[in-house]
Amino acid sequence: GSLPVGLGVLLWFWVAAGEDRRLETLKAMPDVSPELLDQRRQLNQMVMAALKEAAETDENVARRPVPWRK
Repeated sequence: GSLPVGLGVLLWFWVAAGEDRRLETLKAMPDVSPELLDQRRQLNQMVMAALKEAAETDENVARRPVPWRK
């Protein structure tokens, strides 16, 4: 019974180490500017807001006409 738990823990550490490596690589990129990061952050916020709205309704939000705003 402990074998799956041990494998899960090892997988978790492996994925976490890869994420840290990815973040360090992104920070070291010379073409990343504060403006670009701000644009990405805003885009992520809009996507998360759309996902939250879709989760809170029974309506099929994929069938809405563009621009998806009320």
